[in-house]
Order: sequence, then structure tokens, then C-alpha cells
Amino acid sequence: MELSPSAHVDTFCRDRLPPFEQWPELLFDLPELAYPDRLNCATALLDDTVERLGPDRRCLLTPTEQWTYGELQRRSGQVAQVLTEDLGLVPGNRVLLRGPNNPWLVACWLGVLKAGAVAVTTMPLLRAHELETVHEIGAPVIALCDHRFHDDLAAAETPGLTILTYGGAGSDDLTALCGAKTGVFTAVDTAADDVALIAFTSGTTGRPKATMHFHRDVLANADTFSRHILEPEPEDLFAGTPPLAFTFGLGGLVVFPLRAGAASLLLEQATPQQLAEQVAEHGVTVLFTAPTAYRAILAAGLADRLSAVRRCVSAGESLPAALWEAFHEATGLRLVDGIGATELLHIFISAADGDIRPGATGRPVPGYRAAVLDEQGSPVPDGQPGLLAVKGPTGCRYLDDERQAGYVRDGWNVTGDTYIRDRDGYFWYQARSDDMIVSSGHNIAGPEVEQALIGHPDVLDCAVAGAPDERRGMIVKAYVVLRDGVPAGPGTVKELQDFVKRTIAPYKYPRAVEFVPALPRNSSGKIHRAELRRWARAVPDPAVPGQAGVPAPAEVPRS
Repeated sequence: MELSPSAHVDTFCRDRLPPFEQWPELLFDLPELAYPDRLNCATALLDDTVERLGPDRRCLLTPTEQWTYGELQRRSGQVAQVLTEDLGLVPGNRVLLRGPNNPWLVACWLGVLKAGAVAVTTMPLLRAHELETVHEIGAPVIALCDHRFHDDLAAAETPGLTILTYGGAGSDDLTALCGAKTGVFTAVDTAADDVALIAFTSGTTGRPKATMHFHRDVLANADTFSRHILEPEPEDLFAGTPPLAFTFGLGGLVVFPLRAGAASLLLEQATPQQLAEQVAEHGVTVLFTAPTAYRAILAAGLADRLSAVRRCVSAGESLPAALWEAFHEATGLRLVDGIGATELLHIFISAADGDIRPGATGRPVPGYRAAVLDEQGSPVPDGQPGLLAVKGPTGCRYLDDERQAGYVRDGWNVTGDTYIRDRDGYFWYQARSDDMIVSSGHNIAGPEVEQALIGHPDVLDCAVAGAPDERRGMIVKAYVVLRDGVPAGPGTVKELQDFVKRTIAPYKYPRAVEFVPALPRNSSGKIHRAELRRWARAVPDPAVPGQAGVPAPAEVPRS
């Protein structure tokens, strides 16, 4: 394999790509994936769209303002000018981005790419020590930071990092500096396989992994999942809750709408109820959020607020069949489920419309292939659980990380999920491979128990983990958020346990149940499985009943 000549003067990223023998096999079978050798994805997403459809189309909306495509083009050009003319940035430098979802964050992201630099977008709620790790791994030289999120970044030990705030009132603020620029900027002629962004994985334990994605990768997810599953139209309005540092959000709220010439409603923060109201007020037609939010919208009686939506996408965690059915009954909409990974940038298994089978994630998105393998890398028979493995136009390339060899095996991206493929080629999620619960010799997939529990009308949210047990080695323990007014007592525990026994094989029922006010979630909104496992392993303190990891009075004896 040979890379194209790079436009990067700073070769930090290319020097830290994994060796070619550790790369996944890449597939470019579809004609729309035949990208030229020279490609700047900011040009393709923004400038080419302006040339095709004109500058006056609505592009980025918030509850209080609206930018056109021409305005985003000018402001992103201004950002690129400030970076290169005022701060001395050269192609290949890394630029850390920090802020909530708003138009200026998008302008900064596009401006960084136009300048030939590498965007390192971070979750806005990261604290100083987490930002220090990002800096240590990705070595950004400049940070563009929303002025409201400056303190933690300033407190971090980040030697050599120049911090420039935006959205403030000072004369040295990025927005003020941009006002002195023309906005006319010719994007750097990057190679299609120059690194465009570094995304950090979420939900992992230990040191985070930095995934590197090329300019062509950014377009590939739009030209596979978005093009073939969402089928976006220029008049669409996208919206959702995932932050832009989460690649689910970057695709759904920036890349996919720009590629289609559509618009995006950006919300800095929104509860599910607020999201539903904004969707109704602005006429959102394509919605991205997690199953938890769809469930909360139903529980709040706000299904009617989604009347203008034609596509609801669910990802980030498993979508229970019971929720899919309830949502369809309440709205008439068929939730589009999907699984993606930061390592592959976005969704690679999904289904839409009549191809959906409730409870199944779907089939490989056009442009991707998937298989279920055993530990030796051989395919397992349909109907048998195994490791999900994927190939496509995107794939895992960790930045200077020995864990690359564990994720990519024989050309496959092995995602760490346990799946079953049925005879019709649909993929059914079982669990994260490290979340299988082995109890008295039985392999129990935690998400299956969660799907059974969430079908009970008293359960607002739930998660399952394996708790140590002397007799069984491990037992299924459920953490349950009850609906308002439901008593958190032994009677409710027994009702839930009996409900699970009637829904799935009885041996899978949760032998311990703890009621909690909320589940642990990470900055991307996913259930923090590592923290949940910590709860389950915690040694109970009888003096503090009901604490996380401690049997509450509502917990029944293990039998």
C-alpha cells in the first residue's frame, strides 16, 4: 500500500499511522466512493455545495439565529485566515476545538480543514486532566475554545498550546479577529489520504484511543449511510443531541446535511422534552439521538411534536424492540437503528423503511461488509453468537497505539460487539463482548435482559451488569430507574423479576435489582459500562443502603 504525496508540512499524523500490515482491508466498490487523489473535504462539503446550489440557502440554525451557506463559507474562510496569517499554522498542525454545538464550532472545524490542519474536536465537558491527555496524545499547537469553556482548558498542563477563545466580547477574541478578514481563502490541496481529524473513543477504560480519519473518510460515511439509508434531500432540516466531538454527531449534524445541501438545527443543550419542542417549532425532518431520548419523549407525551420528522435515527446504544414498537405506534415512524464506531467514523450496519426488522440492528450499509467470527477469526454459522467484524471504505487507524493489532485482525475491524446473524443477513446485537455475564455456566447477554426490563410500564430506564456471587460465580444485577410514583420496594422488585421470566428464558432474570435515580453515562450519552461494572463489584456498606453498588432495601435475597 502506498499513500499519496501529503500536503502536510507537519508530518506528526502521517508519521504515527499504524504500519500498513495492521490496517484493515479497505473497500471502494461503489462508484460514489471513487475519490480523486487530491481532496479537501471542507471544499467538497461547503464550497462545492455553494457552487452547486448557491450561497443563500439556509445552512445552520439555532433557536435564535440562522446562517446561510454563504455566511458559513465566509466565516470558515476567516477562521482559516486567522489560523494561517495571525497564528502561523501550517498544514498538518493539530487544532483542538472545544465548545458546545453551535455555528461557530462548525465554522472553526471547517476552517481548520481548509487550512490543511487536523481537527481534534473534544467533548465540551472534559476537565483539565482529561484535556491534558488529549494534548499529550494529539499534540495540538492551537486551541479554539468557546469563551464559556475556557477555564478548564487554561488550567490544564498543555505546554506549547496557544489558546484562542471565540464568542466573547474582547478584541482578541476569534470572532473579532475574523471580522478583520475577507473570508476569501483557497483551501489547501490536501491528499485524499491526509489525516483530517483525530477522534477520541468514548466509553473505554484506561487511556483513550485516538482514531485518525482521512479527508476521504469524512465523505465516505455521507456517501454510504447517509446517501443509501437516510436518502437526504436539500430541503431537509437535521437536528439531534450528540455533541460534534462524538462522530455520531459530527456526521448527523454537519457532514450529512452539508453533503446534501440541507440545513442543521444546532442545540447547545436540550433535554428530550426541549428537543421535541424545538423539533416541532422548526420543522425538523431528520433527527439523531439515543434510545433514551426517544423513550423520554414518549413518556412525556410529546410524540405529536415529531409530526414533521421523516427519519429518526437511533444509535449510541442498543435499541430495544419494545421501544421501537411503542415509538412506531405513537408516531407512525420507523426508528432507524444503527451501529457505528469511532474507529470507522459512523454507522455501518442499519436498515430503513420496509427493510427494518424491529430488534435487529439491520444489514451492512451499502459499501460495507460484515461477518460474525469466532475467536480464531473463522465465520460462525448463522444463528450462533460471535464477534462482529466489518470492512468498508473507512477503518481503524489508531494514532501510535499498540491496541491497533487487537482491533484489526486479518483485515477485519473487530468491534468488540457480540452479534448473531440470521439466515436473511440481519445482524442482532447481543452484548459488548466484555459484557457477557457467565452465571452458573450460562452465557447471558446483558442487553437482552435490559430489553426485557424496559418493556415493563414501570421502568423508565435500566442497565444490567454482572455482580460477583459465591454460588454462581456471577449473577445478573439490574439497575432500574422507575417512573414517578412507582414504589421502590420488594413488591416492585418481584414484579420486575417475574416480568423478565415471562419475557425471556427464566434463568436470565436479574437475581438482584437496585433502584437508582439515574444511570451512569459518559460525555457522549452512552451508558458508562465500566462504571456500571464498578457499581456491581462494589463491596456493600450496610450503613449506606441504596447507594450505587450497595443493596438497597428493595433488593431481594439471591436464590
